[in-house]
Amino acid sequence: MLHDQPDLARSVWVAESAPPEPAPPLAGRLATDVAIVGGGFTGVSTAWHLRRQNPGLGIALLEAGVLGQGASGRNGGQVLHWVNGFEPKTPDDLRRVHAATGAGIDIAEDLAARFAPPGTFRRQGALEIYTDARRAEGAAARVEKLRAAGIPAEFLPESRLGVHGAKGAVLDPLAGRMNGFALLQAMRPVLRREGVVLHEGTHVRRVRTGAEIVLETAQGEVRAKALVLATNGYTPALGFFRLGLLPVHSHVIATEPLAEADWRRIGWGDWDGFTDDLDRIAYAARTPGGRLLLGGGGNPAYSYRIGGTPVAAPRAEARATPFMRGVLTRYFPGVAEKQIEHHWAGTLGLTLDRICSMGVRGRHRNVYHALGYSGHGVALGLLAGRVLADLYAGNHEAWRDQPFYQKSLTPFPPEPFRWLGYQVWTRLTGKSPRRRA
Repeated sequence: MLHDQPDLARSVWVAESAPPEPAPPLAGRLATDVAIVGGGFTGVSTAWHLRRQNPGLGIALLEAGVLGQGASGRNGGQVLHWVNGFEPKTPDDLRRVHAATGAGIDIAEDLAARFAPPGTFRRQGALEIYTDARRAEGAAARVEKLRAAGIPAEFLPESRLGVHGAKGAVLDPLAGRMNGFALLQAMRPVLRREGVVLHEGTHVRRVRTGAEIVLETAQGEVRAKALVLATNGYTPALGFFRLGLLPVHSHVIATEPLAEADWRRIGWGDWDGFTDDLDRIAYAARTPGGRLLLGGGGNPAYSYRIGGTPVAAPRAEARATPFMRGVLTRYFPGVAEKQIEHHWAGTLGLTLDRICSMGVRGRHRNVYHALGYSGHGVALGLLAGRVLADLYAGNHEAWRDQPFYQKSLTPFPPEPFRWLGYQVWTRLTGKSPRRRA
């Protein structure tokens, strides 16, 4: 048996990217029109789209670590359609949500093509695999509904799949895979050239809302007319959405680089990645560096610390690696002898019904938010920048019919009942706590 000693400090996306060259921390006082907290997909996309719409606007972006240090650089890499938790009822619903999330994928493709290193983004499609024959039959029927609505999709039978145990799969040919950390590093000089004030290594300790918003940091202060919360699962630590979000750690592993012969031998197709049909989903992708990434797959691959601590416990990390190796080799027995080089965790911002929220709130209607992506945050996080820029400009009509627009979040119980409920529910059912929309 191999004794894996994975790199716990870096995600595979960091390992496959050039080292970051962070902007300096904030020191002193700063006054601006819009302050954005969070340097992931949502924050960077919002800064980009605000600048496109408002050339003279004062924009400051504050990131506690470096751009992409949070979930945007620690995810499964797939850039997918659909809003997690929302079940379209009509063909119009299908087309509307598919078009919106497709716009998020287009943003990823456009920014990567213009600014990021070659290979950062690829759009060869993604699979949703079904491990149960009856669910696979249902998926085949769903593909017919998608196609009838004008949405491209293909059902692949078991005979066309190299994923061991898969009874069928739905191929989304317009989905993709991206190294989000590499994209965000490439966006740093772009934003600065565009006049966005960028401070990394700047932890916001306290937020005071009002007609003027005040952000207190370790060595400075920002005063702004509007605030953008682009912190997803970390948002409750700032005092917002404390009961509406459950910050859960999703653990991920990645193998050593595989040769092309290895990829052919294990039956990986031309697609970029897959998710499965289980409640605590497994997801996998082929990285630009040729590594096979896998996350999730069962309770040991997800963890929650009381109070929503944004760092996974060492005990959870130690339990997750061998478990996920088992999931990986169950789906791809041909990689059983490959070394696991990386293990990391990314913080998901889960909502109780899994539907995210994008909107504006507060007495003065100057606190903008986009959060609760519930594991579907790459395309949605990038789309959120366009949504929030439109809302800032007063253009709400373009988004009113989307399930995430001004979505109120059903509260989870307060601590310690939240932590106790999570532990009891997941251990008894093997599922993640949720309520259907």
